[in-house]
Amino acid sequence: MQGTANFSNSVLPSEDLPHLTKLSFEHLSPLYAKSNRYISLFSTLFIISVLFIALLQRFIPLSTTANSVVSFFIGATALVGIISIFYTIVADKRKFYALREQDLSYKSGVVFRKTVSQPMLRIQHVELKRGPIDRKIGLATLQVFSAGGAMHTFEIPGLPLEKAESIRQFILDHKDVNHHG
Repeated sequence: MQGTANFSNSVLPSEDLPHLTKLSFEHLSPLYAKSNRYISLFSTLFIISVLFIALLQRFIPLSTTANSVVSFFIGATALVGIISIFYTIVADKRKFYALREQDLSYKSGVVFRKTVSQPMLRIQHVELKRGPIDRKIGLATLQVFSAGGAMHTFEIPGLPLEKAESIRQFILDHKDVNHHG
C-alpha cells in the first residue's frame, strides 16, 4: 500500500499529555465585571420603578388583588435582581482566556465549568463585537468561528479593545501557518 510507510499512531501515556490546568489564563478587564453589575442593578431598578409607578398611579384604579400582584412582583424583581448581581460578581471572576502560539482557550462557569480551546489552524475567522456599553467603556468581545461551523465556536467578552484587536490580528497572522512543517 502506498503512503502507509510514514503513517504512525503511537499510544500516548496520559501523564505525558499537556494539561490545560497548567495553562496560564488571564483575567478579563475589571471594567467588564463592573459594567455587568451596573447593568443588573439598573435593569432591576428600572423594572421596580415601573412597577411602583403602576402601583401608585391614580389614572386607572387597581383592585386589591391587582395591588397585591404588583406588590408581589416588586418583591420578586428585587429578589431576582439581588441574586443576579451576586451571581454576576461570582461568575465574572471565573472567566479567563489564554492565547498560545497554537491555540486560543476560554474558561468560564460557576456551577458548570467549561474550558474551550480552538487550534489556530481550525479558526475560520474572528470578529470583534462591540455594543454601545462596550464602546463607551473601551471593551470588545472576540468571537471565534471554527472551520465548518456557521455559529461562533466561542466568544471571549470583556477584553480591552486594543488587546482584542491584537489577539484578532495575531490569529489572522498565524491561523494559516502550519507550525508543524
